[in-house]
Amino acid sequence: MEDNRTVILTTLNDAWAEPDSVFDLFLESFRVGNGTRRLLDHLIVVALDKKAYDRCLAVHHHCFALTTKGMDFSSEAEFMSTDYLEMMWRRIDFLRVVLKKGYDFVFTDTDIMWLRSPFPHFYSDADFQIACDYYRFSAADKRNSPNGGFTYVRSNNRTVEFYKFWYESRKSFPGQHDQDVLNKIKSHNFLHYIGLQMRFLDTAYIGGFCQLSRDLNRVCTMHANCCVGLDNKIHDLSALLDDWRKYMASGTGGWSVPKACR
Repeated sequence: MEDNRTVILTTLNDAWAEPDSVFDLFLESFRVGNGTRRLLDHLIVVALDKKAYDRCLAVHHHCFALTTKGMDFSSEAEFMSTDYLEMMWRRIDFLRVVLKKGYDFVFTDTDIMWLRSPFPHFYSDADFQIACDYYRFSAADKRNSPNGGFTYVRSNNRTVEFYKFWYESRKSFPGQHDQDVLNKIKSHNFLHYIGLQMRFLDTAYIGGFCQLSRDLNRVCTMHANCCVGLDNKIHDLSALLDDWRKYMASGTGGWSVPKACR
């Protein structure tokens, strides 16, 4: 972005890149959101396979091909399958490299709809900020339930070391994904040692299907979390954008979702 080295990042594979799939809904949310269209200029789509990269080039300006030797991430990876875990951990390692290059980033899953800019709701004193499946406590309380699908991270020595520690911690918890491992290490003494400031984002602003952000006057992003199956996500995210368009037209309304994701 113009005033700092901040990028918005998402990852994409072929299963989610097909026309009329999640990727199209993701881009559409920026276009129909309140003041979010301009953020598309700062969005980099990290494609995990050639088909996703080609599809990105056809509809977006900023695409990056991230390949992993010996791995094919093109198909829909079943939750907690070997391919799913490899894809999640590849993402963590890539984000560490982004931080090491000096870029702050917002990482967003592609099944997150951007309805308003979340930047006004980020904390100025935090190195690492993360969305929640369930937000029950204060922003600094590590008893909150984090969701790795949405993070805002500032580039500094603390975050580079944290992401390295997070990635290496996968060896201590084999067969677990990045979010579960984060839950296990979020109170580790190493984070206190490096001085990492962590904050959890209120679902009133950074919401999802696990814990709905019910006030449409405050919601910034909505995540199709607590939802299994690509078709279910597409159905409910499409309905969510319809709800949002009605709200933008009338100034009133609420969510009709989750439906298929319930």
